[in-house]
Amino acid sequence: MHTPSGTSLPVVPAALASVLPSRYDPATDIPAPGAGLRVTADTLPGLESVAPADEDAVWLYDALLGPHSADIVRYLALARSTGGPVLDLGSGAGRLAVPFARHGFAVEAVDRDASALARLGTWARRIGPQVAGLIVTTRADLTTLRLHGSYRLALLAGAMVSAVPPRARPGLLREIASHLDTGGALALDYTSHLLPGLIAEPRRTWAFQVPRFDGIDEWVVARQVFDTAAMSERITYYASRTGKLSTERAVLTTDKWIVDPERLAAELHSAGLHIEGRRRHRIDDRTESVLLVCRPDD
Repeated sequence: MHTPSGTSLPVVPAALASVLPSRYDPATDIPAPGAGLRVTADTLPGLESVAPADEDAVWLYDALLGPHSADIVRYLALARSTGGPVLDLGSGAGRLAVPFARHGFAVEAVDRDASALARLGTWARRIGPQVAGLIVTTRADLTTLRLHGSYRLALLAGAMVSAVPPRARPGLLREIASHLDTGGALALDYTSHLLPGLIAEPRRTWAFQVPRFDGIDEWVVARQVFDTAAMSERITYYASRTGKLSTERAVLTTDKWIVDPERLAAELHSAGLHIEGRRRHRIDDRTESVLLVCRPDD
């Protein structure tokens, strides 16, 4: 789906020219006067797990989730070994919660976005009362999360841990660990970057077409900017959506934190968790996806 291109872009439709990053202030990504863009009122932390800003962004949201779809199989396999209930943190619209319920697991889905939880409920009810009855939704921000149940499996999937500020992460991990049953597990994944590569090339740009089935032609130019001093990254998506009568342009922004594996391991240890399993998947020569399975200390 994505076509990494460094600082040069592949050939894209002419309609996309007005949303290329060069039309914006590189420091702030504020549209130039007269650009005619609709800018969303909020950023989308950890876009993989947070609801789209509006209905038109659902297609982009689904496209960005595509590379993560295989994790459902791995997480389901883990759930079969731990049993439920399952805690899905940063559940979004139910990408994991609904399939888990379909497989018979009781799930508590936690997200800060009310519209995402509403879509989750609609999807579950559409499948049937047996599935909907296994899901409880909780609206909460992970930075101030307070749990009331106990769980056999907790999930921070879709790189959701990178949307949690480092200052809040130790408290979140302690809260999760204190609500895991004996024999339970916390599973999380994140993108690991080689810091020398980020320092050498802190800005990356690529373009891709969003798969849509509603007659709209959508192209996106994405610009990723890393700040190694702050251990953060920002991805700005410049979208052009062309229909039969008009073209709409929009800008969506995702702010995340760069995960330091050693710091994360120390935080897990302090929370009373140990890393039982680690799975790595190479994305490119300096980036890999890491899946951790953590168990409570005896």
